[in-house]
Amino acid sequence: MLLKKLLFILAFILLFSFTVYSADEPDLSAHSAVLINAQTKEVIYEKNAFEKRSMASTTKIMTSILALESGRLNETVTAKNTETEGTSIGLEDGYILRLEDLVWGMLLESGNDAAGLTAVHLSGSAKSFASLMNTKALEIGMTDTNFVTASGLDANEHYSTAYDMALLGAYAVENPLFREMCSTKVKTVSFVEPDVSKTFSNHNKLLSFYEGAFGIKTGFTKKSGRCLVSACERDNTVLVAVTLNAPDDWNDHIKLYDYGYSACENIDICVNVPDCIKVYGGNTGSAAISYDESAVIISLKDTDDDITRKIYLPEFIYAPVSKGDILGKVEILRDNKVIAGVSLVSAQDISALEPVDKHKNIFQILYNNIKEFFH
Repeated sequence: MLLKKLLFILAFILLFSFTVYSADEPDLSAHSAVLINAQTKEVIYEKNAFEKRSMASTTKIMTSILALESGRLNETVTAKNTETEGTSIGLEDGYILRLEDLVWGMLLESGNDAAGLTAVHLSGSAKSFASLMNTKALEIGMTDTNFVTASGLDANEHYSTAYDMALLGAYAVENPLFREMCSTKVKTVSFVEPDVSKTFSNHNKLLSFYEGAFGIKTGFTKKSGRCLVSACERDNTVLVAVTLNAPDDWNDHIKLYDYGYSACENIDICVNVPDCIKVYGGNTGSAAISYDESAVIISLKDTDDDITRKIYLPEFIYAPVSKGDILGKVEILRDNKVIAGVSLVSAQDISALEPVDKHKNIFQILYNNIKEFFH
């Protein structure tokens, strides 16, 4: 009995142990992989990143984000035709639950039954929902992707690329509720009918074993192999990693993040931006300039010389000006290609001068103008 316990403990340690890697370009088990900056979409590392492959349950990232953006999360859904292959959340015909709870079931337990029910509820049929998925994919910039199933179960012409899935992951984590969901380790939901609760557990082990990891979705089928889309944040910089058909996906992602955060650096976009801009015709002669101070770019250190910065800002503007009005922008370019940018906005309200009263004393007008000039 003691020997069995020791063997179990040893097996557990081997299963959940991870290696710490250097910042050398990673050697991965994945057939396809990519690491991008979520803010700028800059590719930091890639391996067969543009090769079309099946992506298993990472598909549910798209299904989930469409549900969240539908504005229908509080709607109740009655389960039917719940039989499905692969993972499920244990739905039975006649069960009633909220759409939001189906999303929890997709992102944590990877329930194929939850994905199929979500698709039919939102679009009326699996085929119509697939069309919705593909429309959204094009909006995101996923030009080498075609969705057929809402769950990620294998189907002819259901494919994507590591790069496209990274774009999807980066888009999804911009949604605060999606980010909260995919980073939650355990969630208990209560069904409307029957009066039961279910506890969902997140399959993403990186949440527990890698600093800064907060998502996103695992996947597996025999055809696709092990698939993983993950996200990590350090120093206000979010990176998204994707591996498709990766036997050692956990360690692959650790290698990618170790490489990404060690081989890159933050560059302030708004260096040398003026503090203010001249304003004509207003109750003050200048407007303070504001910008998002968190707007930085990840740049590979070896290629810093390729980076240029352009500031687009007029010499002056005319009143009135409202706080938040866009005055210009700053762009970062690599090899003449824009890879990041930030808007420059007014930090204050400036009213236009009132029209001159034609009955006003001409000497008073002259005095005011001279006073303003010397001031």
